[in-house]
Amino acid sequence: MKPSRLMLIWLVILLACGIALGTLRALEIAMPSNLTAINWGLLLALSALAILDAVRLKRLPSPRLKRQLPATLALGRWSDVQLTIAHDFAQPLNIQIFDHVPPGLSFENLPLIAQLQPDHHSSVGYRLRPLKRGHFGFEQCEINLPSPLGLWSDKRLLNVPDHTRVYPDFTRLYGGQLLAVDNWLSQLGVRQKQRRGLGLEFHQLREFREGDSLRQIDWKATARQRTPIAREYQDERDQQIVFMLDCGRHMRSQDDELTHFDHALNACLLLSYVALRQGDAVGLNTFASEKPRYLAPVKGVAQINVLLNSVYDLDSTQRPADYQAAANQLLARQKRRALVMLVTNLRDEDDEELLIAVKRLSKQHQVVVASLREDLLDSLRQRPVQTLQEALDYCGTVDYLNARAERHERLSAHGAWVLEARPDGLGAKLVTQYLAWKKAGG
Repeated sequence: MKPSRLMLIWLVILLACGIALGTLRALEIAMPSNLTAINWGLLLALSALAILDAVRLKRLPSPRLKRQLPATLALGRWSDVQLTIAHDFAQPLNIQIFDHVPPGLSFENLPLIAQLQPDHHSSVGYRLRPLKRGHFGFEQCEINLPSPLGLWSDKRLLNVPDHTRVYPDFTRLYGGQLLAVDNWLSQLGVRQKQRRGLGLEFHQLREFREGDSLRQIDWKATARQRTPIAREYQDERDQQIVFMLDCGRHMRSQDDELTHFDHALNACLLLSYVALRQGDAVGLNTFASEKPRYLAPVKGVAQINVLLNSVYDLDSTQRPADYQAAANQLLARQKRRALVMLVTNLRDEDDEELLIAVKRLSKQHQVVVASLREDLLDSLRQRPVQTLQEALDYCGTVDYLNARAERHERLSAHGAWVLEARPDGLGAKLVTQYLAWKKAGG
């Protein structure tokens, strides 16, 4: 409990009067003799009122709070939180509320002022914006309750337990369900390459049509029906995609509000959504994380929820990426041929180890190595060179990018598709590569 602004103002006024009276007496200036008594009387009266007001404040019951918090929040997006206040006060009252928001969530419009009316519930709200993914618990809410005479303010902590989960920002993908898949992909900047040849999965037998290839003729069926019968094929739908997601220290770089790891995770979820809508199975294997996680490839749109619940609290670590161990682990678990999407950030020290891992994986799977490129590299390369330091930065950047391109060529020579992208463009490039693989009948 602390004195209110009104209490302090009265104390300052009475103190100032006392000092003024004392000064006049010291200067032997004539003044009414009863002024000092009046001043002391007012001070005693204020003290008595303050004591009475404090006692009444302590007897006031605390309001009852209920927090209406979304069960899930999207990383980086604002969400509304409502606080409903119930009370038993017979007189109107204004209280100040401050919700104890856990670290990792930014907020706006706190503290709040709530106007309480007798026999009515009051509602106030503020906004939350998650800065990282994971599970967050709310424990207490703080209120400042004024005394009946307004001389005191009592801070009370109310236990209002709640919890929420922060997921990757998947809002755009769910909105895309209302659109045709092709239109939705084009809005994301995804380029679908023209199909070359025919799919590999048999669909049905039908009569031979003009424009069909002679290779499509089923000669046994033709002999039985005594009319040309062709085989119709379609793109394979029962494919499997497994993401190998690097959770190591190379993914902790940050160019904007999101780390490279968050961009990579969003890109994996984006491609998962597209692949599941296309009828393929999607799985996940993480490495260099605190606790490696594995999800076997499963078909069906319900798998996206399984993925979200598995990775919402996943974060990068300070550990180095052990590509060979990750490859051995995946080969032991994934026996069927699959499209393996290795998402990482290639560095010089990883060259030989990654090459060995890709060689092993390529014997059984189609491998795509997706490497994130820092925005700073593009900025340094495009910046005008006017000083010696700028020239050194430019040459160092070009040399690093050339060495990076050589590493990509070595990986490509061993059967891997190499994809390099800036963090915010990784999702669209992954989907483009996936569709190219599908059209090629991979």
